[in-house]
Amino acid sequence: MAQKAKTKKEEYKVSGEDIVKKVKEIIKKGNASRIIIKNEKGNSIIEMPVTVGVIGAAFAPVLAAVGALAALLTECTIIVEKKS
Repeated sequence: MAQKAKTKKEEYKVSGEDIVKKVKEIIKKGNASRIIIKNEKGNSIIEMPVTVGVIGAAFAPVLAAVGALAALLTECTIIVEKKS
């Protein structure tokens, strides 16, 4: 039988101005498989898979979208899913 990979979640509460910085930090670490950003009410605003090896210019549009969200949000939760 094949075993399913377990998913571990980490949550970070950040202010709107720190969203882009934290997302860049998470991507740079390279161990996340998915990033979810929720508003202060707990509603998902953006969900993005993080593919291993996709960095730099390929992620620029995603970071631009996250930056636009930062202007609209005062507080948010970033959920990082990691496969273990």
